[in-house]
Amino acid sequence: QVQLVESGGGLVQAGDSLRLSCAASGRTFVSYAMGWFRQAPGKEREFVSHIMWSGSTVYADSVKGRFTISRDNAKNTVYLQMNTLKPEDTAVYYCAVAQVYRGSYVHTSSYDYWGQGTQVTVSS
Repeated sequence: QVQLVESGGGLVQAGDSLRLSCAASGRTFVSYAMGWFRQAPGKEREFVSHIMWSGSTVYADSVKGRFTISRDNAKNTVYLQMNTLKPEDTAVYYCAVAQVYRGSYVHTSSYDYWGQGTQVTVSS
């Protein structure tokens, strides 16, 4: 079993920055990819970014150039640095881990474990 705990969410104004963290733990933790998704009220959970064990990254077009994902493999932790936040970034942000190779990691079905989520609210 793998546990994921997100932190770093909060209420900010448009243009501000936040840094989310997600710490993973478990008896045998292995990950091909760690990802961030978000879900706004009334909307489906959507892909934000993921990072592979190798360090390669993918971003949704909506956050490209503003968000940066990184990971510390020694600490089993993934980060999401969010800059120039916009009101449309308001959502609950979830981290997830994929322990099996699936080729693509932009869909929720590609991930095996999820965190509980952290709220990010951006006021205009």
